[in-house]
Amino acid sequence: MPATTEEAPIPTDQILAEAAQVADLLLEVQTRVNAQIDAALSELLPGVRQQLGVPQDCDVDLSGLVNARITGLSVVVTPAAVATVVPLSAASAATTGAARRAVTGILTGDDDRLAVIAGPCSIHDPAAAIEYAAFLARMRERHGADLEILMRTYTEKPRTEVDWKGFAYDPFLDGSSRISVGLVATRILMARITDLGVPVAAEPLNALTPQYVNGLVTYNGVGARNVTDQTARERVSGFSSVVGFKNSPEGSIDAAISAVLTARAPHEFLGVDAHGVSAQLSTTGNDTGHVILRGAKDGPNYSAAYVAGTKRKLAARGLPEVVVVDASHGNSLKDHRRQPGVVRDLAGQVAGGEQAIRGVMIESNLVAGRQDLDQRHPERLEYGLSVTDSCVDPATTEEMLAELAGAVRARRG
Repeated sequence: MPATTEEAPIPTDQILAEAAQVADLLLEVQTRVNAQIDAALSELLPGVRQQLGVPQDCDVDLSGLVNARITGLSVVVTPAAVATVVPLSAASAATTGAARRAVTGILTGDDDRLAVIAGPCSIHDPAAAIEYAAFLARMRERHGADLEILMRTYTEKPRTEVDWKGFAYDPFLDGSSRISVGLVATRILMARITDLGVPVAAEPLNALTPQYVNGLVTYNGVGARNVTDQTARERVSGFSSVVGFKNSPEGSIDAAISAVLTARAPHEFLGVDAHGVSAQLSTTGNDTGHVILRGAKDGPNYSAAYVAGTKRKLAARGLPEVVVVDASHGNSLKDHRRQPGVVRDLAGQVAGGEQAIRGVMIESNLVAGRQDLDQRHPERLEYGLSVTDSCVDPATTEEMLAELAGAVRARRG
């Protein structure tokens, strides 16, 4: 079982095995719980039907009409059960709480530092992720006066068509899709990283997965593919984390601004509770919502002219003139070697006094570049090298962080 704060932590190369043990035990429990629920409903619902006058012989054969394309339905662990057996340490909770306050302060202007979200395009190896987190812990110590550094720990990947969906969905990288194991492993991993004092950032893709890491995530970025999804906008209106919205893949900043406005408002919508049961959720609205400039299919949008144009659009809608800029994706044309140039330009804008730029995103890993994932032979992967978008290495990341820290000092001056 996961180590407590008094015990030695799980060796990083055993996190998946530990997660599998936890998942198997929780699935046994959930199977029994589901059986009890089914029994209770079988006992109680006929009485409700009788009370309502529903004919007892009205059942119709729906074969071919219902679940016609569903080939399997499996029990899954629930957020409440996972949280019970993978509790957060005091250090982990303190990391997230302090980082949320810090990033919120940066966005409101109460903190004159810059937020930086750096890390792998996607997490696929817990051991490499922990090693990278240790690197960021050193960078946080070095640049804490000027930068609030978070680790990108994306375990879900939106796909344009068909591809590996991320660590939370296929943690063994082989198409086995052991989702319960992936969800448990994601919580264990984020707990370990935050326990090191490194806050984490994620990308929520649906209404369910954020429940499994509740209390762990400092920053949630809604991706370009989901920014126009009204249900995604409403969901994050209730998030306890800071939230940002990327412009659409086509480059629409207006789509991101609409998302910010939606997320800042209160909503009532259908969701799930910590036990995975359908529930009506009521939210206050999330006033940390802001725009992320990530470039577009036609080219970058990080220049001073784009930042100025975005500020005008925000002001016209009554929103704070605040942006976070992604140095990767469309802004680097998905070439990791271009990220330093993007950061150099942004550092120049910050050093020149630009107040709207409050954060920068960097895709970085232990090894520069990327590799293809062969799900038939995941054991052949090179350690520390991305299996999705290409990333810069730690040495290059160090240089970019130093440049951004220097820009913050210059802006203060």
